[in-house]
Amino acid sequence: MASNRKSAGFTLVEVLIVVVIMAILAATIIPQFSDSTKDAKSNTSKFNLHTIRSQIELFKSQHDGKVPANLVDLTKKTNVSGVVGTTTAFPYGPYLKELPENPFTGSAKVTAAAANPPTAAGGTTDAGWLYHSATGGVWIDNAELLTE
Repeated sequence: MASNRKSAGFTLVEVLIVVVIMAILAATIIPQFSDSTKDAKSNTSKFNLHTIRSQIELFKSQHDGKVPANLVDLTKKTNVSGVVGTTTAFPYGPYLKELPENPFTGSAKVTAAAANPPTAAGGTTDAGWLYHSATGGVWIDNAELLTE
């Protein structure tokens, strides 16, 4: 007596087709996620740069057109001459609670820019911001975003 048993499983060809489809989907989706991290860092840098620049403009309007001697002055109280202090004689500021970090390096280090605009980024691992103290120009210390 012969029995007809039909196995209930997938054939090797069916499994291979599913694996190939999944590989194709992964190859198209994964690069989009890796680019989104870089895009998020770039957009955060641009937002932080805009914030710093707007606070420099506010500083200039309250200090007779003078720019801060360095970006750290934006985190302190000043008088109309731009001198830093802590008493009630220093009514202006702070303009920022703290300097934002460069999202690419995690650093808020400020490097003096020799030119306005700078011709090259610092390229160091602790790069944060470039600041030209004569004009108040500020840039992201990152070669790809230096022109922002």
